[in-house]
Parts: sequence; C-alpha cells; structure tokens
Amino acid sequence: MSRTELILVMSTTLFAAFVLGWLLRWAFGRLNQVNSVDVTEIDELASRLHDAEVALEETRNALTQKEAELAAAMDGIGNARRETEDLRDQLEQLRSNK
Repeated sequence: MSRTELILVMSTTLFAAFVLGWLLRWAFGRLNQVNSVDVTEIDELASRLHDAEVALEETRNALTQKEAELAAAMDGIGNARRETEDLRDQLEQLRSNK
C-alpha cells in the first residue's frame, strides 16, 4: 500500500466516521425532542404531585392531632379508672368498718 492509498483510506474512514457521528447526533436529537404538549403535561403532573403532597401533609397533621387527642383521652380514662378504684376501696373499707 502506497502512501497515497493510505491517505485516501484514512481520509475516507475519517469522513465516514464524521458522517456517522452527525447522523447519530441528528437521530438522537429527534428522538429526545420535547414538544410543548409534553411540557404542559409535565407541568400538570408536577402540579398534581404538589397538590398530592400538600394533601398528604394535611392528612399527616390531622392524624398526629387525632393521636394526641386519643392519648389525652386514654390518660383521662386511666385517671378515671384509678379514681373509681380508689373510691371503691374507700367504700369497701367503710362497709367493713361498720
């Protein structure tokens, strides 16, 4: 292979690589093109996700409040039970002393 043939083969190979790279970049750009419909759909999905997160946070806050109210009610019931038992014990002592 002479020097001229080598230069021609290398030039052709480099040109083919350039054309292949350009075609691949063009195809990749066409496949990943975002149009305005996609953008509005993405905005709508983001808005719905935000609304869902707000609703979830509100639900969590309401649940935390209800749990606190339940704990307070259970404490009150426990105190009432203890007081009832104390009163029963006092009544039994009064009955046994008679």
